[in-house]
Amino acid sequence: MILRVCEARVCGPHSLQLTFSDGTAKQVDVSPLLEGPIFEPLRDPAYFACATLDATCGTVVWPNGADFAPEALHDLEAETVSESAASRGVMSAVSFGER
Repeated sequence: MILRVCEARVCGPHSLQLTFSDGTAKQVDVSPLLEGPIFEPLRDPAYFACATLDATCGTVVWPNGADFAPEALHDLEAETVSESAASRGVMSAVSFGER
């Protein structure tokens, strides 16, 4: 089975709430993945919030073409809601589904 992101929601400066095609649902901090020039704009929380779900690729993408393999997102350790809010501050959630 090919792993896909089915639903995603920006829920912090670098955090996403994700639901995968295998039924896994979790909140992850993608900060460890923000290395290299393509990911530099994503370090800005306002730009990070521009994320959308690409239904064709089955993953989260940004206007500059940055994306993450669903497997890389799936392998990230889940955050707890209190951990995310306490250590990163709360950002307005932006929800998006398959388009």
